[in-house]
Amino acid sequence: MNLKEKIAIIHNLMRVNKFTQAIQNCHKLIKLNPNVSYLYNLCGMAYQGNKQILKSIESFNLALYHDPENIAAMNNMANSHKALNHNDKAEEIYKKILKKDPNNIKCLNNFANLMKKLRDFDSAKKLLLKAEEIENINIDILFNLAECYQSLGELDQAKDYAYKILNLEPNHSATHRFISLIINHNSDKSHLPKIIDIEKSDNFKNFSSNQKVDIFFSLGKAYEDTKEYEKSFAYLEKANLIKNKEINYNLSSHEKLIKNIIKLFEDFDFDKIKKKTLENQIIFICGMPRSGSTLVEQMIAAHNEVSGAGELSYVRDTVAKNFLEELRFNKQKIIEEASAERNIIAEQYIELLKYHKFETNFITDKAPQNFLWLGFIKIFFPNSKIIHSYRNSKDNCLSIFKNYFPANEMQWSFDQSNIANYYNLYLDLMNFWKTKFNESIFDINYEHLVQSPEDELKKIFSFCNLKWDPNCLNFYQSKKTPISTVSVNQASKPIYKSSVNSNEGFSKYLTEMFHILDTKK
Repeated sequence: MNLKEKIAIIHNLMRVNKFTQAIQNCHKLIKLNPNVSYLYNLCGMAYQGNKQILKSIESFNLALYHDPENIAAMNNMANSHKALNHNDKAEEIYKKILKKDPNNIKCLNNFANLMKKLRDFDSAKKLLLKAEEIENINIDILFNLAECYQSLGELDQAKDYAYKILNLEPNHSATHRFISLIINHNSDKSHLPKIIDIEKSDNFKNFSSNQKVDIFFSLGKAYEDTKEYEKSFAYLEKANLIKNKEINYNLSSHEKLIKNIIKLFEDFDFDKIKKKTLENQIIFICGMPRSGSTLVEQMIAAHNEVSGAGELSYVRDTVAKNFLEELRFNKQKIIEEASAERNIIAEQYIELLKYHKFETNFITDKAPQNFLWLGFIKIFFPNSKIIHSYRNSKDNCLSIFKNYFPANEMQWSFDQSNIANYYNLYLDLMNFWKTKFNESIFDINYEHLVQSPEDELKKIFSFCNLKWDPNCLNFYQSKKTPISTVSVNQASKPIYKSSVNSNEGFSKYLTEMFHILDTKK
């Protein structure tokens, strides 16, 4: 077997997610061919797939040692730095590539993804429009542009790019789901027949499971718009069933995590934490996904003294990297280490914020599931304000069931029972935090917010030590804080109340979920 055939085997292993085997095969080939830059790059890609990001950077550096002009390795290394939140380093490398090769499509797209991650959608759009000029039939570029325009609230342009994709690839399932989310099928009756035709076609059986999930979620949203709830639920159930079978999620690990967190902090005296003045005042907005947290951030961030950072992963990543594995072991050690390192962690966080080039002192961090890490947040950022967004539990859980979340982040979101039990565990933990530092937590009820936005906002601003700013009531007109979550369509419009009691049309299909939720009443 020649080198080319052996490389093909590695590519095939990576294609089916057998990254450990791919890495082993790479090392065997490198041993026989120690000066081939391509092999080190390939090995780095396998490490990326295996979530061994630091190892991937080592491999890409070796690739560049053997060939300093290996642009593919440079691109991949920038992507690894981006994954580690080394955003300045990633940007430096992308700019270096574009200086050498201004028309490098992959680099333009990857650089745009970095800008999207940092919520600089205008910069991302410029990079992608340049890429489109070079290659105007590139589906990835066109889809990225559609998402950019959506995040900027320019929905007509987003739809135009989505239809450009379908003209090139009529069965592109992700685009059908994208269009289904940004239109109202009750008023725009043009798209539903197209999705129905795809599902009924002979070719549909050859679709991958992910493609079928896209189409089923699209149909679920369409039939909800037309108030055909039985049909809507049937397709939502089909979509969720496919994903849940693939994942086979077991809630017990999360139950253990909640118990360990409570046990870790049950005796900890948060009042003894010395206050530390940071360059920025951090407002953490937490709650369940789909609880109204995006709307809350949009309204607060429309304030002239506030910038919205969106869903930052820093706190989660820091806890996971430094403390998560030990949570159930040495309680005292974890607390001591977190307390000892809090200044360093806080300073690193502020440095991360600086890369966003915010011009205000007040910054919001809206990662919903930061509710898990509030104990660590109070250690790292004792002066921070915590806003807890919540809504009717049945509406909240239904909204999760209706939306397609990344499986790597929300594996529990594809099953009625898992969603409801996860919600109840969230309530247990939030009730625990309130016993520990209730004065630092402000509860905002979504239903109250949409009913009396001015009254509720004034309470929030008082809690955060902010003056009243009436511009916040017109948050949907602000371009300060683009949205990159599934809530983009709702939070970029004036406040509406149709999401209140949205479970009523589906209630008879959600008896399992509602029964579990009712046990907490």
